[in-house]
Order: sequence, then C-alpha cells, then structure tokens
Amino acid sequence: MKLRLPRPRLPRRRRTRLLAGAAALAVVAGAGTWTAAASGAAPAVHRLDRVVEMPGAGIDTSYFTAGGAGRRPAVLLGHGFGGSKDDVRAQAERLARDGYAVLTWSARGFGRSGGQIGLNDPEYEVKDVSRLVDWLARRPEVRLDKDGDPRVGVAGASYGGAVSLLAAGYDPRIDAIAPQITYWNLADSLFPQGVFKKLWAGLFFTTGSAAGMQPGLVPGAAAAPAPGASGPSGAAGACGRFQPELCAMYERVAVAGKPDAEARALLERRSPSAVGDRIKVPTLIVQGQDDSLFPLDQADAMAKAIAANGAPVSVDWAAGGHDGGMPESGRVEARVASWFDRYLKGDEDAGTGPAFRVSRSGGIDSTDGAVRLRGASGGHYPGLGAGPRQFALSGGEQGFANPAGGAPPALSSLPGIGGQLAALGAGLSLDFPGQNARFESQPLAEGVRITGTPTVTLNVRSSAEDGAAVLFGKLYDVGPDGRQAVLPSRLVAPVRVENAQQGTRVELRLPAVDHAVEAGHRLRLVVAATDLGYASPAAPATYTVGVQGALTVPVADDVRTASAGLPAWTWGLPLGAALLAAALLGIRRTGREGAGARSAAPRPDPALAGVPLEITGLTKRYAKAQDRYAVRDLSFRVEKGQVLGLLGPNGAGKTTTLRMLMGLISPDAGEIRVFGHAVRAGAPVLSRVGAFVEGAGFLPHLTGRANLELYWQATGRPAEDAHLAEALEIAGLGDALERAVRTYSQGMRQRLAIAQAMLGMPDLLILDEPTNGLDPPQIREMRDVMIRYAAGGRTVIVSSHLLSEVEQSCTHLVVMDRGRLVQAGEVAQITGGGDTLLVTPAGPVDEGTVAKVAALEGVGSVAVADDGLLVRLEGATAAGLIAELVRLEVPVSAVGPHRRLEDAFLTLIGGAA
Repeated sequence: MKLRLPRPRLPRRRRTRLLAGAAALAVVAGAGTWTAAASGAAPAVHRLDRVVEMPGAGIDTSYFTAGGAGRRPAVLLGHGFGGSKDDVRAQAERLARDGYAVLTWSARGFGRSGGQIGLNDPEYEVKDVSRLVDWLARRPEVRLDKDGDPRVGVAGASYGGAVSLLAAGYDPRIDAIAPQITYWNLADSLFPQGVFKKLWAGLFFTTGSAAGMQPGLVPGAAAAPAPGASGPSGAAGACGRFQPELCAMYERVAVAGKPDAEARALLERRSPSAVGDRIKVPTLIVQGQDDSLFPLDQADAMAKAIAANGAPVSVDWAAGGHDGGMPESGRVEARVASWFDRYLKGDEDAGTGPAFRVSRSGGIDSTDGAVRLRGASGGHYPGLGAGPRQFALSGGEQGFANPAGGAPPALSSLPGIGGQLAALGAGLSLDFPGQNARFESQPLAEGVRITGTPTVTLNVRSSAEDGAAVLFGKLYDVGPDGRQAVLPSRLVAPVRVENAQQGTRVELRLPAVDHAVEAGHRLRLVVAATDLGYASPAAPATYTVGVQGALTVPVADDVRTASAGLPAWTWGLPLGAALLAAALLGIRRTGREGAGARSAAPRPDPALAGVPLEITGLTKRYAKAQDRYAVRDLSFRVEKGQVLGLLGPNGAGKTTTLRMLMGLISPDAGEIRVFGHAVRAGAPVLSRVGAFVEGAGFLPHLTGRANLELYWQATGRPAEDAHLAEALEIAGLGDALERAVRTYSQGMRQRLAIAQAMLGMPDLLILDEPTNGLDPPQIREMRDVMIRYAAGGRTVIVSSHLLSEVEQSCTHLVVMDRGRLVQAGEVAQITGGGDTLLVTPAGPVDEGTVAKVAALEGVGSVAVADDGLLVRLEGATAAGLIAELVRLEVPVSAVGPHRRLEDAFLTLIGGAA
C-alpha cells in the first residue's frame, strides 16, 4: 500500500526554474542540517532534521526553506501508508523553491518515528499535525494570519491525504488542503456494502507489522507492546506497531469473514467523514481511476460534503491509483502547487484548473509507444449519476453456486498491480463457470461514454439458512465477437444481501468509471458469488438472481475532452508483478470453460458413495486448440485407504487433472465423481476434499498456530472438528509454531500449508509436490504422514517428481504421458512385473546400438539409465534377448530383472522424462 510517486515531469515554467543550475550538496556534521547550494537562478534549499517529542512518541521531521528571510506560507506534506517523510522529500524541495516553508514528517509507527499506528487516530496522528502547526507558528520564516495561526496548507496521498482532511476538520488554522487517492470513510472502503475487503485489509496489517521491524529507531521511538490485545495464541502481540484495538478488530473481522458494528464504528471515528461538516477550506480532490482500495465514490462523498459547507472544491479523476501507479504525478503535483499559490499565497492569477477534470486515453505516441492521456473537463462536478440512460438486459432469472469455503474465487483486480496489468492488456478478469449469472444488452446503436456509477436492481434468493448472500457485480464492455470483454479498471462492486430466503430486491451500484463504449459493443452485467479480493460465506449455497428493470448508465455530456493530448509516463510492470499474477491465477482461462456453465449437475450415483474418486473419459484441450490435448480420455479409480501416486513427465497433464478434480477448471469431456457426486465449480462435495496444490496464503504477522486457528474459525465449523493436534503433529514445526510466519523458511511454510490442508481430516487429500522445500529428514517425515493419514481409511493422492519417495510411500500408481493414461495399478505390480530387464553393458553403447535393440522382435521399448539399458519385453524372453545381444555384438556384463520405480517409469514413458 506504500505509494511512491515517481519523479514528476513539471510544466515548462517550473521545469526551467528547477533546471537552471546543478545542486552541490554539503553536509554540516552534527548540526542536523544540510544545505543544497545551487548555481544560477534556483535558490538553495535548506533542510533541518529534528525529532519533535510528542506524547508517547518522537516524531521524525524535516523542514525545508529556500530564498531570503521573508515570511512565506507553509505546507505540511504527509506520506502514504508504509512509507516515511523521505517519500515526499523531492516534492518538498520543489515547493520550498517555489516560496513555501515545507514540513514533512514520518507518521507514528513509520520510518524513524515512534509510537503505535492508529490509522489516523484523532487523539494521536491528527493531534500530531496540530502540534506541527504549533511549531510552524513559531518559525520566523512562516507567514502568520494571527498570533499562533500560520498560513498553512496540507497535502498528501493515501494515508497522508486522509490526515490532510482530518487536520482541516479538527484544526481551524488549516487554510487549504489537497488530498490525493484517499478515503472519506475507511469503514466503507474496507467493508463496502458490508463485505470484507480481505486482501487490501491484509496488506494494511502486513505493512504495519513490517513497520515494527525496522531497525535504527530514533531515541524514545520504540513502540510499546500491545498488551491485552485479544486473539488466538496471543496473535495480536505480533501485530507490529498497531494499536491493540486495531489488531483485535482486524483479527475478529478476519475470522468472521464480515465486519461487525464495533469494527465499523472504530474505523468511522478515525475517518474524515466523522468531521465532514467542519471541513470548510478550499479543497483539491485527486482520485485515481485504477483504485480498488479507495474508488471514485470516496472522492464523490468528500466533494459533496465539503462543497455543502460552502468551500471551493475541485475534483480531478487522474490516471492510475493504488492499483495502477501514478503516471500523472508531475501534472498532479503542479496542480497542487497552483492550488496553494491561489489559496495560500493569494495569487489571483494562479490557475486552479477546472471544477472537474478526468484523464482519458488519447491513444499511443508514435514516437516512443507511450500511452497518451487527454484531459476532459467541465465547469461543475457532475457527481456519479449525471445524465442517466437506460439499457435493457436479457438473461432471465439464473441460478449459480457459492462454493464451499468461497473457493475457488473469481478474479477482478489484484491489489497494487491490477491497473498496471490492465494497462498492458493482461486479461486477468476471471469468472468461474457455475458461480455467476450473466445479463447482456443488445449491441449499442451508438457509442456512449460512461462517467459515474451504473446501477441496476436485482431480485435475489438464497438457499443459505439465514437467507444471506454476498454478490459481486461487474460491468463488461463486450466487443462484436462476443469474446473480447473489457472490465474497466478491473473493478468490482460487492453487496451483502440479508433475509433472501423468499427473495428480496436490492440495488446494485456498480463501480464508478469513466469509460467509452463503442457502437456495436454490448454491455454485460456479471453477478458472481466470489471474488479474490473479498471474503465470501464459507458455507456452500445456491443463489438465484434476476434483473428488475433496465441498467442505468450515467453520461456527463457537459464534460468535454481537450482537443490535444498531453504526453504521460507509461505504466511500468515489474516482472515480479507478472509472476504474482500468474501464481494467484494458477490456471488458464479458455473460451470453452463458459460452455455449459449453467447446466445442471448429474445426480449422485449411490453405487459410488463409498468411492473417493472415479474419473471416466476425462478430456481437456489446450486453449484455442482443437487437436492438442492437455488430458485425453483419462480413466482411473481410487479406493479408500490408498495412497495414489500421480506420475508423469512435464507436460503429462498431471496438474491439469488435479485442477479439474478441484473444480478449478472444467473438462471438455468426461466426468469426475467424488464419493458419487459429480465435480463442478463450487460443488458441496468438495468440502470433503483437502488440497495442497500451490501453497497457502498466511498472515505473516501471526504465528503458525494462530494462522491455523484463524483459518479453521473462518470455516465456521466447530473447533473440535479441526483435529488441530494431529495437524500440528504433521507440521513438525516445534517451537517455530509459536513464531510469526514471516520468519519461516520456505520449507517451514510448506509444512504449515500441508497441515492446513489436513485440518478437519478430509476424506480425500490431494498433495501436489508436497516435498518441495523440504530437507531429507522432513521428506521422510512427510512419507510417514501420508501413510498414517491413509491408514485410518482416508485417501491420499500425491503428485511428485521424487520417484524414490513415491515408491516408498504410495500403494498405487497412475502413470501419465502426453495427457494419456500409460499404466495404473499397485506399486509392486508396476515395479516388479518381470517384463523389464536391466542390461548392464561391459562398455559404452552408442545410439545406433540402442536403436537396433529397440527394433528387435518382442522388445517394447529401450531406455538409457545411469547403470545400463532398461529393456521392456513384449513377447521376447530373457534368454532370447541375451542371444540377440550376442548376435549384435553388444558387450554385456549382466542381465537381470529391475525393482526400481525409476526404471519402470522410464520404460513406461519411453525414456521421455
């Protein structure tokens, strides 16, 4: 969540002044001050670093001035969550050169400041700002409106933007503010429509926990522990620098999967909305369009409230945001400076910009391939519902499932990188078959520019015992081919529905966007049961949703796009972000997965009620391929008490098979039945399956034990059903179980993830490469674990590349190659069938000789092993083979039967491993 603004590109007037001379730095030892001496017209910037002692904390500050000794207005610059005063130093220096006295500070719990993080607690962080204003009032460089009242503005992004709003509400000495990409009501941001935004909340607390680990704190800045914080295993004590009540609130909501009234009240008391009627100063509101954390409706609420107080307000919808970076940081910073020129310096000629501005794509710059942005503006802020137009949607009433545990979840945006991926054309939006309803308009006769919040009324029924449902609305722009669908800014709108057993009506307010839909395109409304970024009910349920009336779309006709575009920095996407996206997805979206998504599941087969798994004719083609198969006509059966090893070389189709088994992707043909029930996305029978497929996500600031306890509590099942003691014995973490997960090695995380998969002792356990990251003793322990687990009548399926471990731990094998079944049966049957001989040559054997042996009558295949040739017989005898080898003049020192799985595996797949 830490927002680092790149070095901006300033307007030519400012850029010329800043580039007039190169700065040379001279450090004054021991004085806490450095001076940047510049040649030419650019004045020197002086910086004073000091720790301001405040109740319960030392606050690390930097004070910037430039030019002569005359008095000038002051500006306080706040930083983003997880950052420090260093993040805004460059902006502070530029404002100092422009004639301001600038004070930056690291908020409590961040950088080198002490204290605990209070999420802009009015009793701490907000009062800290007032104390900094007191300090400015005593500086001889700062202009005063009256004694003790400096002429001062506050600006900042995200966390710093919120404190600028709060400062204006609590301290009447603040004269102007410029909050950026921030929140009005933090409870609405983290619990929109009563739904827990779990990924972003997790990042909040992970970042805050990491802040508590920073070394080199200034004297007196050490954070006090959080005594008395509630939570399992004393987990709140590992909550870094957060106040105890915030730790307890987060853990309580994370376990319940939804907010309670106390959590909402706690965050609302610390939100600018709590003092909205007191904010009466000129306010420049900049909000990002690619922002799943603080979307545009937060800026809308603050604009309406502050304007109602009679204060001048301008609203700027910039490109980027928490999900998309800040490609317009230079333009935004220049506008903030002009805003302060007008309202702090009193410069009547300073241009503050239009009442409303929105950045729109202006195509690609042909010279450098960069995205060009064009500004559209209006003489007044239109809000989110201007110029409504209606579009009828077809689709009728549709039923779909909320899967057990809310997994696998649909995907809209990834916190911090979703907008960047969207800007690069990465199609991450993913809706699982059987977990959503779709409604679609006719092709548009003419294009329409959506500017604001589309709305639609839904009729909802829920099969849940309490009649509750959590739904996620998305509005797609679908091209004429019906397949190219764009989800603007990758945003989704959640809504919690209560008491819908007999049906209820709810208004769905979709994400606010600025997006042009071309003529011939369709609008597609998707209502889904899950989303990766949010918490869904743990209990499986079915929902029925229909549309009541038309989709209403806002159109702000008075907002006109500028005729010329302005160049902007392109979005950068680190390789790590792409890898993160791939890891989170872990599946390949295909055009065929939607086929039959709403078809009814086959009835359970009573004859298979006691059979953990039966796969029949399973087939899956590669995406966009009619004749290339990941899995083809695969059939096998697994019985109770078996430990089945799934083997095959890379590309054999093992992982695809496991994903179909888990309901993550749909087969093109064939059937999977678990205890007689057909597997579909969200099938209730999947609650009897435990899986370790690609690791698990843990809360890094909590202990291993607390993570397991919280995970189980979140399922809503009784604590005694968790069999936690058995899972902890399996984990084998010892004392590390009581340490924070962030201190774990990869192997330790692997063992904790497997223990989590075994919680509840599921009847069928699936382990994909469970020994990755484990050392040899741990691998042996895992072997014993699987054997003990199946001994109680449960079933284990394990996919592994360690053939020696599979041979010792598995009772049965399924060998795959190129998507097909090669052989299935007991391990002893496959390894010791006597049809494969190990031929040990007395000297080197060339490829030609191997080919001649393979061509012999009665020989099925020949594979080269480390200690000889593995020859699989199909009709020939051992004596006959020896005779043929003599005839071919192959020097042989020994011929005998093999007993290793590795040998059998190589012969079965023809040496292709």
